Amino acid sequence: MYTHTSDLLVIGAGLAGERVAVESALAGFDVVCLSIVPARRSHSSAAQGGMQAAIGNCAMGEGDNPDVHFMDTVKGSDWGCDQEVARMFADTAPIEMRRLAHWGVPWNRVVPGKSTYFKGGEKFEKFEKPEKEGLITARSFGGTAKWRTCYTSDGTGHAVMCTMDNKCAELGISVLDRKEAISLIHDGEKCMGAVVRCLRTGKLEVYLAKATAICTGGYGRLYTATTNAVICDGAGNAIAQETGVVPIGNPEAIQFHPTGIVPTDILVTEGCRGDGGTLLDVNEERFMHIYEPEKAELASRDVVARRMTEHMRAGHGVKSAYGEHLWLDIRHLGDKHISTKLREVDEICKNFLGVDARTQLIPVRPTQHYTMSGIRTDKTGAAYGLKGLYSAGESACWDMHGFNRLGGNSLAETVVAGGIIGKCIVEYLQGTETTYSTAVVNAEVRRQQRRIDDLIAGRLGKENVYKVRAEMQEALMTGCFVFRNEKDLLTCIETLQGIYERSGRIGLVSNGLGANHEVAAALKLRGQVRLALGIAAGAVARKESRGSHNREDFPARDDKNWLNRTLAYWPENADMPMLKYEDATPHFEIPPGDRGYGGGTIIQADPETIAAKTIKR
Repeated sequence: MYTHTSDLLVIGAGLAGERVAVESALAGFDVVCLSIVPARRSHSSAAQGGMQAAIGNCAMGEGDNPDVHFMDTVKGSDWGCDQEVARMFADTAPIEMRRLAHWGVPWNRVVPGKSTYFKGGEKFEKFEKPEKEGLITARSFGGTAKWRTCYTSDGTGHAVMCTMDNKCAELGISVLDRKEAISLIHDGEKCMGAVVRCLRTGKLEVYLAKATAICTGGYGRLYTATTNAVICDGAGNAIAQETGVVPIGNPEAIQFHPTGIVPTDILVTEGCRGDGGTLLDVNEERFMHIYEPEKAELASRDVVARRMTEHMRAGHGVKSAYGEHLWLDIRHLGDKHISTKLREVDEICKNFLGVDARTQLIPVRPTQHYTMSGIRTDKTGAAYGLKGLYSAGESACWDMHGFNRLGGNSLAETVVAGGIIGKCIVEYLQGTETTYSTAVVNAEVRRQQRRIDDLIAGRLGKENVYKVRAEMQEALMTGCFVFRNEKDLLTCIETLQGIYERSGRIGLVSNGLGANHEVAAALKLRGQVRLALGIAAGAVARKESRGSHNREDFPARDDKNWLNRTLAYWPENADMPMLKYEDATPHFEIPPGDRGYGGGTIIQADPETIAAKTIKR
């Protein structure tokens, strides 16, 4: 049995994982990162539009500062975020963007003189100041008061990921690919590392560490229609929840992006709308300004996805063999703009749709995109329930997003939170010594090997893993999509409970030997169904509408009863998650109020309670 020991084990080598690793390595600690795929193929590379940071260099960002960014983030979260964490993020983001530039990220820069931009399809002029020449510029994103999304054309994630991976190589960090953690090693109080399956050989390995950080991204692949890559399957979240003591925070908080292309659901960036693209209906007429006069196409994602769905329900969708959709129009932006600032969108449209975005409309509809949910951590990134376990990025509920994240905030969160949490891990490593229980390690290895042996020997049953997984995905699509109601949610839960029982009776079609994908899928399926049940159970329990969680039968945002965060635990031998709740934030810098977009009614919280929790900076 191969055993590796280090100071820090990072599970996941996307931007959050590698940023955590870099911070620890800079302090002199031995770090190893594990990844299912080569690091530069992590899903972070797929991020297109940019990273939000209040730098205020471009003309349309003049006057921006962290206070405005903080306010946008809190409003975007529909007052569901931890405001202390949102403040840390907004204050640190400008520093991190400049640090990335120093490390080599080729940010788009301010070019002085007159230039044009579009809003609602109309053309305007702006004047960039000569003294700002060469500084990091920004574009507009939804739900923001200022242009603050730093970008590298529409390939920001790829550019930053390559830079971060270079930094890891420079620091001598071991980044090992084709390695998948299938369980955490712990004694119920302390995390000691993970049991890992080598995806090249199928053999089990042990990685022990003083601290372990899960940075495996989101779990969009629980849904059929998602912008997420196949590796975004919730494996990291599932092994944390499986411990029984680590909760998933806000499992019902799932984001649906307005512009997944039809029929592949590949994302076309919000930068299209930020740069002036418009949404059109079956009559090729704009409609978002009717629902949202102030923000129109640049309301927050939860609002745009909801308005698009409402518009299609009203009979204004475009019929197709792949279901109804609407149109995204960027034709008026012109060849030069599309060829430079939206070049990846251009290639996606040509290669996957056969569409030339300069002359043709792009078919789009809301699709699953992001999990605000994740491993619940405190502001240092330490997971609830297990000492020595941390999480950062989309896999974590840190919780700066609440019930809706703003575009550009998640990619920025990977590096901002990665740096902040990395420093906290350094402090933990500097003050701790760890002993490893061979009995605990060996018992966990035997348990995981027994699971694999039972699958290969056919001792569990004859259910097909791919069929069962597809039924789980379809259940969530039907019951837990943009709009939710009690009837559909209860049906979804009943269906998922049956699927959960079947997930324990998987049989293999293949022989299960070596680098076998079917075994990998079978090992994680039960944990995925637990996560799916958490989404549905949290959604049926939360009797309000907040951000991306839209209850048709409870349309009001209820600050009186639901200004809190869901914690979904999975006790041993349970068949449903156990839900607990905690306050959404320890204090209010911005008391709950109207977002300024999205409409709807608000059931007000007790004024005296809010006043008692409100602080002044």
